[in-house]
Amino acid sequence: MASAIASRMRLSSLKRKQPKTFGVRIVTMDAEMEFSCEVKWKGKDLFDLVCRTLGLRETWFFGLQYHVKDTIAWLKMDKKVLHHDVSKEEPITFSFLAKFYPENAEEELVQEITQHLFFLQVKKQILDEDIFCPPEASVLLASYAVQAKYGDYDPNVHKPGFLAQEELLPKRVINLYQMTPEMWEERITAWYAEHRGRPRDEAEMEYLKIAQDLEMYGVNYFSIRNKKGTDLLLGVDALGLHIYDPENKLTPKISFPWNEIRNISYSDKEFAIKPLDKNIDVFKFNSSKLRVNKLILQLCIGNHDLFMRRRRVDSLEVQQMKTQAREEKARKQMERQRLAREKQLREEAEQARDELERRLLQLQEEAQMANEALLRSEETADLLAEKAQIAEEEAKLLAQKAAEAEQEMQRIKVTAIRSEEEKRLMEQKVLETEMLALKMAEESERRAKEAEQLKQDLQEARESERRAKHKLLEITSRSPYTPTKSNTNAMALEAPSFNFNPENLSFDFKDTDMKRLSMEIEKEKVEYIEKSKHLQEQLNELKTEIESLKLKERETPLDILHSESSERGGSKQSTIKKLTLQSTKSRVAFFEEL
Repeated sequence: MASAIASRMRLSSLKRKQPKTFGVRIVTMDAEMEFSCEVKWKGKDLFDLVCRTLGLRETWFFGLQYHVKDTIAWLKMDKKVLHHDVSKEEPITFSFLAKFYPENAEEELVQEITQHLFFLQVKKQILDEDIFCPPEASVLLASYAVQAKYGDYDPNVHKPGFLAQEELLPKRVINLYQMTPEMWEERITAWYAEHRGRPRDEAEMEYLKIAQDLEMYGVNYFSIRNKKGTDLLLGVDALGLHIYDPENKLTPKISFPWNEIRNISYSDKEFAIKPLDKNIDVFKFNSSKLRVNKLILQLCIGNHDLFMRRRRVDSLEVQQMKTQAREEKARKQMERQRLAREKQLREEAEQARDELERRLLQLQEEAQMANEALLRSEETADLLAEKAQIAEEEAKLLAQKAAEAEQEMQRIKVTAIRSEEEKRLMEQKVLETEMLALKMAEESERRAKEAEQLKQDLQEARESERRAKHKLLEITSRSPYTPTKSNTNAMALEAPSFNFNPENLSFDFKDTDMKRLSMEIEKEKVEYIEKSKHLQEQLNELKTEIESLKLKERETPLDILHSESSERGGSKQSTIKKLTLQSTKSRVAFFEEL
């Protein structure tokens, strides 16, 4: 009895010691994960767990997003997970997304996993039309997305129709033109073929470098009202705060960079911004909900911190990450060059093998033809020999008949008839016999000449047969796999060995290597400038090409606004720079008077 009570007490104590947990589902751009979390966990505990699972170190760009009624919210790091306004049904779902965007993706995004997550998110925003993208840029971005997914273009593998099931262009772009899916695929594939040699990470980075120049990239929009009650849009991004007309999300009317803002705060639905210049009054605006103000403040604080952080010296952690990334990039570049060389050697070896096989087939055909010629020569020689033999026998027979005729003539002469008539008849007969003998002699001589000629033909046929046999012997004596002196190198590559021990691979970055790498980087900069010009020319060419197929009645307001901005020659950077040339005071006054 006592032992039973003791065992129950131990079980109850174990139950008390076991922490209570709840289930969480994390949705990333390309995967889903489920975790069991302790009730006491704060947002940072869950966020760190997700980052460790993904192998992500650039955590400052990301956050865990959830939905509250008709708005979004982000998990706070210092607040318990269950104290947020989240669903109580398990598993609780959060989306792991980029919360803040870099000013320059190529310089700031270090890890490959960071680049990949940004690529997937920006691509989805463009396809969902959360980011406006002009048609010609959409085609270019689609070509980089195809390169990232399929690798290098191969016409034998990537045949027409291989993109039929892919979602690559915004529906707005597809509906705007009288173009079939095949026509779109043809234009995407034309650019896709030009990206040969780019690995996935480079293709995704090129995608981001183009996308970051789009007007709506990285901007979070909120409906606000100024003092006069005018409906406006507030845009929060990596560069600062921007004020938009509700009908135009592309071009801001006013911009306030983060380095001009000293303090941001809110009270209920009212939001107050204090400029850095203390002589300028605080300007305020109202949002629709308190929850929206909280979200705006979070985004402002995070973007401001990153803005200032970019303008300071990198921390040791970031410096270490960048160094590792550069070394890894150099290692991958060397590995790609090695693989490219091996591929080239393999292709050369295959070409040499194909050439040898072609030569072998050619020699086999020549040998077969020589054999056939030899057989024909042998048949001709046999036929001529047979004819010569027959002619010789006929000549012998004629000679024999001529001798018999001569004997008959002699006999007739000896036994001539005494009478004159008999003599005359005999003479006539003798004359006829002589004529016949003469003809026989001529025929015998002709037959003898014909036999001689046939003997000569037979000799020539045998000589042709000897030459054919000699040629066949020469062909068969040459080995089809023995290369000439000029093909020695090609044969050495016929069967290259691809076996290697990974333990023996080492990459020693000496000073000469780093200098060479620096020169390559400088060269890449020059090539990038030239490529940008070429790219702009291609975009303009495509725009001109498809302009005649555009359905003007299907243009959206943003399409019209973008066309007008393009005609004026405006860009995202130039517009913001132009807006900030005015004094902060005049911009604040302009905002309040809108």
